[in-house]
Amino acid sequence: MSENKKQNSTIALHKKALHEYHIEERFEAGLVLEGWEVKSLRAGKAQLVDSYVLLKNGEAWLIGTHISPLNTTSTHVKAVPDRTRKLLMKRQELNKLIGYVERQGYTLIPLDLHWYKNRVKVNIALAKGKKQHDKRASERDKDWARDKARLMKVKL
Repeated sequence: MSENKKQNSTIALHKKALHEYHIEERFEAGLVLEGWEVKSLRAGKAQLVDSYVLLKNGEAWLIGTHISPLNTTSTHVKAVPDRTRKLLMKRQELNKLIGYVERQGYTLIPLDLHWYKNRVKVNIALAKGKKQHDKRASERDKDWARDKARLMKVKL
C-alpha cells in the first residue's frame, strides 16, 4: 500500500451510527494517545461500538472506545484498552457543542477513527437519537431507493 493512501485511511467505523441517530453536524477532533495505542491503531485493533463523547469542564472526552493492546507492547507499560481519551478541539467548536448538548438535548457520537497526516483523528457527530418508527421509515426509504434503482436499470 502506498504511503499516501495509508495516511488518509479509516481505522474504525461506527456502522450503526447512521441507523441509530439523526446526524446534524460533523466535527473532526484530534486524539491524545499513548504509544502502545498508536501501534495498535496501525494494526487496526479499534472498536467504536459503545463509545460516546462527554463534555466535562470545557473539554471533550472519548469514552468507551476499545483499543486492543498488541502482544508486542513493552512489559513495563500497563495497557488499559477502554480508558477515557481526551479529544483536541478548538475552543470555538467546544463552546458550540456545549451549547447544543446542554440546551437542546443533542448527543455526541464518534463516527470513525482515521489517519490524517500521520495523526489519528476522530470524526464526531452532533446527533439526536431516532425513535423506532424513524428507523423503520429510513429502512423503508433505503429499500425503495434500491428497488427504484433496480427498476431503472432494467428499463434501460
